Amino acid sequence: MLGRLARFTVKRRRMVLLASLVALVAAGAFGGSVFSNLKNGGFTDPGSESERAKAILERTFHAGEPNLVLLVTARQGSVDDPAVAQAGVALTRRLAGERGIDQAFSYWTLGSPQPLRSKDGLEAMVLARIGGDDETVRNRVEELSPRYTRTDGTGPITVQVGGQAEVFRQVGSQVEQDLRKAETITFPVVLLLLVLVFGSLIAAGMPLAVGAFAVVGTFLALNLLTRLTNVSIFSINLTTALGIGLGIDYSLFIVSRFREELRGGLGVSDAVVRTVQTAGRTVLFSALTVAISLAALMIFPLYFLRSFAYAGIAVVALATAAAIVSLPALLAVVGTRIDRFVLFRRRAKEVGEGFWHRLATSVMGRPIPYAVAVIAVLLILGAPFLGVKFGQPDDRVLPASASSRQVQDQIRTNFPSQEAAALEVVAPTAGPPSATRDSAVQAYAIRLSSLPGAARVDALTGSYIAGRQVAGPNPASVRFSNPSGTWLSVVPSVEPQSPAGERLVKAVRATPAPFAVLVTGPSAQLVDSKASIGGRLPLAALIIALTTFVILFLMTGSVVVPLKAIVLNVLSLSATFGAMVWIFQEGHLASSLGFTPTGTIDSTSPVLMFCIAFGLSMDYEVFLLSRIKEEYDRTGENTRSVAVGLERTGRIVTAAAALLSVVFIAFATSSITFIKMFGIGMALAVIMDATLIRGVLVPAFMRLAGRANWWAPGWLRRIHERVGISEVEHGALVIPEGQPALVPETVGGSDR
Repeated sequence: MLGRLARFTVKRRRMVLLASLVALVAAGAFGGSVFSNLKNGGFTDPGSESERAKAILERTFHAGEPNLVLLVTARQGSVDDPAVAQAGVALTRRLAGERGIDQAFSYWTLGSPQPLRSKDGLEAMVLARIGGDDETVRNRVEELSPRYTRTDGTGPITVQVGGQAEVFRQVGSQVEQDLRKAETITFPVVLLLLVLVFGSLIAAGMPLAVGAFAVVGTFLALNLLTRLTNVSIFSINLTTALGIGLGIDYSLFIVSRFREELRGGLGVSDAVVRTVQTAGRTVLFSALTVAISLAALMIFPLYFLRSFAYAGIAVVALATAAAIVSLPALLAVVGTRIDRFVLFRRRAKEVGEGFWHRLATSVMGRPIPYAVAVIAVLLILGAPFLGVKFGQPDDRVLPASASSRQVQDQIRTNFPSQEAAALEVVAPTAGPPSATRDSAVQAYAIRLSSLPGAARVDALTGSYIAGRQVAGPNPASVRFSNPSGTWLSVVPSVEPQSPAGERLVKAVRATPAPFAVLVTGPSAQLVDSKASIGGRLPLAALIIALTTFVILFLMTGSVVVPLKAIVLNVLSLSATFGAMVWIFQEGHLASSLGFTPTGTIDSTSPVLMFCIAFGLSMDYEVFLLSRIKEEYDRTGENTRSVAVGLERTGRIVTAAAALLSVVFIAFATSSITFIKMFGIGMALAVIMDATLIRGVLVPAFMRLAGRANWWAPGWLRRIHERVGISEVEHGALVIPEGQPALVPETVGGSDR
């Protein structure tokens, strides 16, 4: 099939290139607006108790947790001075009258409750809720934030804007800025490295062209998807990183193989066809392993994770299509001119020479000491992951210079409770107002206010602290009731995104209630999201493991090699996760890397990194194993096959891994903490896979297993004989008699 596709591509090369160019321009024109349609959220399970309660609260009571905070500071005196109080009341009323504001209250309009006043009396809060979906909230806060920020020298107060709505608006803006910065860093550095890899300006430009096609095409795909479902803005980072990385990765193999076939004496057209039949086939199945790993993210209900599946599958498909269709057409047009503007040449080496062959031979000479040493290093790196604590992103993912981050820092430091992070306890079927219902609500509120971590409980009957009523109902209390039910607000004294916050949620849910209740709020969303991810993680891991095993079995006919690959990849990723806990949870290197540790890491990041890194690791595993298996089928010698396979793929896979690491490291310059963690973690995973795993553990384990590497039960072997994947079509790699087998002068040699 690939042969027919390649011959068609060669014959219609100009038409294929024109179609690719038109598709690229169209994708750029219609996909460029994707940023305005993407969402900032997606970290919660829409089917969870907290999300159901949130929906009821908004639909039935027209209420919810405040997502806009105005931090008011008195210029002189305290917030209780008459001039300051008058300004505070006017500010609250003005905000309440704004379009889209469902509710607004403040220290001054609620009768001066102490939790809304700072410990030193110089600051107080105005809390409000912007109603609507994520896009509506973002648009409204974008208008309201500059309108209500007062930092000039006039009037009795200054006002700063914070709250979840402003935090996520600034996160979205920061993501766009960071993406532009990463692209500015990535493209010139990668182009320079590609020139060093290929030694030719023309050959070096081709991988970037494939990467650009994949990235721009995925922008269009995501833009279309936003019409059907929610898509996270953070998926753009994966689109750019993976698009450039895979574009480079696949193009390295295609272009290198094409140049090799030209040097072997084939004409341009035949060289293109041979390249697609060999290198193109491996690219196709390597892409399949990456796509399947990313597709596993689809089983999670959080659209933050699902968005990465959308972006990842699209970018893999487009990078593959460009590599085996558009790029071969370009090679057919360029032909022998691909080596024009060559800056330098490398001497071809005979098989048995070179660093990778020497490394493989050394490792297989003493496999046990090498394996034990590397495994010890990986286990030490992975040990901190045993103490992992999961959380959700909050304002501290922003740099300390962000205005909304500064507001939240002041609230954390100067105020006795977390007013904007209250738990809402919703009782939609408690019944109409009555003395009996009010009495039951009061008793329930008293019990809730006695829980560890609860600063205050507000209800329709008043406010409660430490098991006693401290204030009766006021005009704002009517928001807690409607003809069919009621709800209560539990304001925490502990950090919401923390184990203490989670314990408070569990205690509230375990407290006997006089009617059926649902609990929502930031801490409840954290508890439910962790449960949702944890409940589906085994299935995702099983899908990835089984499909990877099947693909590698179909390629190798072995059950040992796929199992070895899965175990080594898990070991490598455990080390990566351990390093991320040590750096980002425990805060080592925080000052050097420029982030604020919170004692937790985002609960979605390990899942995301596992799926992406596992796919990329298997991508390189396919390249290596295909070459080892080819040599083993030809010679039947296990040790030689491993050494030659590592030698033939060593330089090209190392170059691909190095270039991909550069792309991820560029994203580590992001000012958003979990994107920084993603960039550093992925770069570390790729580097470890390309060095410790592929260079040491793979040859060590394959040497120890010997001929058992290629073992499979008889019934499976018969299945492989009927449906197994043969990477190379008949005769594709036959070396003419008398011609020495050479490692090509450019990267990696006979990469297939």
